[in-house]
Amino acid sequence: MPHRIFRLLTVVWVGSLLTIGYAVAPVLFSSLDRTTAGAVAAQLFRIEGLLGAVCGILLLGLANVLVRRGNGEYRRLRWLVAGMLICVLVGYFALQPFMNAMRVAALEAGTDLAHSPYAARFGMLHGVSSLFYLIESLLGIALVWKLPVNTGAGVAQQGARDVSGEVAG
Repeated sequence: MPHRIFRLLTVVWVGSLLTIGYAVAPVLFSSLDRTTAGAVAAQLFRIEGLLGAVCGILLLGLANVLVRRGNGEYRRLRWLVAGMLICVLVGYFALQPFMNAMRVAALEAGTDLAHSPYAARFGMLHGVSSLFYLIESLLGIALVWKLPVNTGAGVAQQGARDVSGEVAG
């Protein structure tokens, strides 16, 4: 059962990560004005950050349980999850608060972010944040790709195969 929960959490995290970052955000910026799109995207990325932190912590815990139960395939997956979790912590909990503060300061000054004195600094932070998001996405794709195929019932069924590859009995 823990391996199924591991898979479910993985696809929820990676699926939402890819959907929000590479489908929803571009549509927002192509459909809405930059200020509105930025505000909506910031909210979505905040939710994605919280989801990523929760999934990352749960996945690390599950991977440790599975490794202790003798599922060595999850030993290497812990490194991918840890890398993704670091990206979440840096991107969402270190960089995003500064970016949001600049967005709020620009609005309080009566201008949009692009025309504020914070534009260059925001652009730099946005670039660094985007890099962490890309790394997290690539690690997530690798995590999905490397998920063990034969776990639980699959292992029992594979054990029932005879030498010719056909299921015995």
